[in-house]
Amino acid sequence: MMGRRGSSWCRWWVALLVLAVAADAVGCTSVSYDDRSLVIDGQRRIILSGSIHYPRSTPEMWPDLIKKAKEGGLDAIETYIFWNGHEPHRRQYNFEGNYDVVRFFKEIQNAGMYAILRIGPYICGEWNYGGLPAWLRDIPGMQFRLHNEPFENEMETFTTLIVNKMKDSKMFAEQGGPIILAQIENEYGNIMGKLNNNQSASEYIHWCADMANKQNVGVPWIMCQQDDDVPHNVVNTCNGFYCHDWFPNRTGIPKIWTENWTGWFKAWDKPDFHRSAEDIAFAVAMFFQMRGSLQNYYMYHGGTNFGRTSGGPYITTSYDYDAPLDEYGNLRQPKYGHLKELHSVLKSMEKTLVHGEYFDTNYGDNITVTKYTLDSSSACFINNRFDDKDVNVTLDGATHLLPAWSVSILPDCKTVAFNSAKIKTQTSVMVKKPNTAEQEQESLKWSWMPENLSPFMTDEKGNFRKNELLEQIVTSTDQSDYLWYRTSLNHKGEGSYKLYVNTTGHELYAFVNGKLIGKNHSADGDFVFQLESPVKLHDGKNYISLLSATVGLKNYGPSFEKMPTGIVGGPVKLIDSNGTAIDLSNSSWSYKAGLASEYRQIHLDKPGYKWNGNNGTIPINRPFTWYKATFEAPSGEDAVVVDLLGLNKGVAWVNGNNLGRYWPSYTAAEMAGCHRCDYRGAFQAEGDGTRCLTGCGEPSQRYYHVPRSFLAAGEPNTLLLFEEAGGDPSGVALRTVVPGAVCTSGEAGDAVTLSCGGGHAVSSVDVASFGVGRGRCGAYEGGCESKMAYEAFTAACVGKESCTVEITGAFAGAGCLSGVLTVQATC
Repeated sequence: MMGRRGSSWCRWWVALLVLAVAADAVGCTSVSYDDRSLVIDGQRRIILSGSIHYPRSTPEMWPDLIKKAKEGGLDAIETYIFWNGHEPHRRQYNFEGNYDVVRFFKEIQNAGMYAILRIGPYICGEWNYGGLPAWLRDIPGMQFRLHNEPFENEMETFTTLIVNKMKDSKMFAEQGGPIILAQIENEYGNIMGKLNNNQSASEYIHWCADMANKQNVGVPWIMCQQDDDVPHNVVNTCNGFYCHDWFPNRTGIPKIWTENWTGWFKAWDKPDFHRSAEDIAFAVAMFFQMRGSLQNYYMYHGGTNFGRTSGGPYITTSYDYDAPLDEYGNLRQPKYGHLKELHSVLKSMEKTLVHGEYFDTNYGDNITVTKYTLDSSSACFINNRFDDKDVNVTLDGATHLLPAWSVSILPDCKTVAFNSAKIKTQTSVMVKKPNTAEQEQESLKWSWMPENLSPFMTDEKGNFRKNELLEQIVTSTDQSDYLWYRTSLNHKGEGSYKLYVNTTGHELYAFVNGKLIGKNHSADGDFVFQLESPVKLHDGKNYISLLSATVGLKNYGPSFEKMPTGIVGGPVKLIDSNGTAIDLSNSSWSYKAGLASEYRQIHLDKPGYKWNGNNGTIPINRPFTWYKATFEAPSGEDAVVVDLLGLNKGVAWVNGNNLGRYWPSYTAAEMAGCHRCDYRGAFQAEGDGTRCLTGCGEPSQRYYHVPRSFLAAGEPNTLLLFEEAGGDPSGVALRTVVPGAVCTSGEAGDAVTLSCGGGHAVSSVDVASFGVGRGRCGAYEGGCESKMAYEAFTAACVGKESCTVEITGAFAGAGCLSGVLTVQATC
């Protein structure tokens, strides 16, 4: 009896264990690859992905951003991991708030999407210091991104930490999670030949691959822009505006495009870059025509460089990137919708593209037809790479007109389902609307407080002293934008001099005996500049205080981490009227990082701080001044921005949340590309080929994102401004971002849609004309007005959030030539 009962117990336990293992395995996904594509659960797949960086938005925004990406036809979300955000101090970690990366990946999983984990941990990304922590510079023997134990130990420690966090949360595909690919290092191939140590660079990149594979994550590892000296155990991938002509450097691996740049980042001195929907669609269609398998938009949502996270130097707080979802998460139309239509067509052909035989036929220069055939089905692409002429292409007896610089996709090789140059999606123009919650006042009521500079006006009470001028990053470990260099000298009698300071900046303020006597900042791209200011010394001891400030640290290039900042080396001189110099470079300098307000945490607006201005007056154009105002949160759910026009340079906070640096006084340059826009031809973000630029001659960034989660409804919200350079806050205002005009066009037989979205309704139809010849959405002019079309759209759309109207031939009537009807409405 005892034996039988024991045997029964054993069988029962084994059966329970088998069931538990089987349950644990439910949803597990296998990921491999061959020369055609990723193979997921045994099936070749076309993957459409988009980059959304979790620290550049808020956790409250993540579900909506991911939902819109999925509705836009994406399969996957790609993100970097931000080392210096997660480990701001060595072995002190931050995975809270918008750095809660596990929560972000769970949101991706909840949406039923895949994820691509780009650990780096060097990331570039226009992020401060390329994502690398500045404290690495404190470690003896440290060489960034070369084969050396100090760097590799820290890199492996952080990589393992991230991998284990993902494993613990079952985020990898083989665990049933969303992650199907992981990346180690980033664009190393672009710089490894410029590091003057080819052996060390080669050893390092192979070490990276081996270290990554030892992590046993169960999904392939990729390396982007690693076309030479590629480790055998990674898949190399392409980044760029176009990757159709690129192929991996060995057989047996798929063609993957990790970064298709949807626009470009913005610097404080530059206008806004725009890459057209037509050109992006052209690039994507060409990529899949030429055997592409996975394509990722960088960025799909750009977001905001909150706090001190922007890199560069001189990258703006906005990281909008002209992405399909704008900085605030709104659909950027027509880019979002045009790409969504492309995704749908590509997915309809997926099986044929990854399994079919393919054959390319060149029809002379710049025209290629590609035919994929699987069993009895075929799918075709026709591209026209001329940027100055349309062409007719005959395929299987049918002639197809291709506009210049376009691709037509024919899922059955007969009927064109999509042409990259023909946009059928509406255009939306977003506008900034005043805060309607502020009924009782025209402008914000301000109080103010001076920054306490007095502790820094002598050379006493520093962190340490040194008889040389030190480099700023190493000295401050980038814990603040600001570093004080202070010294003193004894002078007999009074004297007049010119203070001369040579600095690698990015900004400099000079004080002598407690008075601000000069300031200057570098031009973008130079970052070596001089300050020259007249000074008067008195008899006895004189104090010189120099405040050096950074505006984002360099994030890209060979040995980028060695680009100096601050007054390193100087010289610092006092030069008299005869040209005789007193060189202070090797004087005893006292060092202190940060401002008094940073130590006091003024931005948290704690009780006890003394604010002035109860009489309603505040000083303006006063450097180193704090301003404070309260406001009601704008009603509704529309995105909120603060308009900082009138201010100079500083930092803004709402309810203790750092919105980032502001600098609206910096005017965007006038460039040739500001005055012309044509989607045809290869897009460039630099040089003479730039085009479709906006905002030239205007403030480089006027509006700053205030996420809704930063605001409290029904109670006062606090806006704090630290005005570093001296500005006027009287014009500062809260606004909401809403659709202004929406426009669409089509021909007879087309069903066209107008949508305001976000709960907004069409208030009027303003244009319904054939042959509109001038202007853009929101300001169309000319053409032949169609009364019938106007009445049809007015009846169908006014008062509605969305409407669809079929264009008929009767709309042209007797007075208009049939053709393209353009409709413009106001939301």
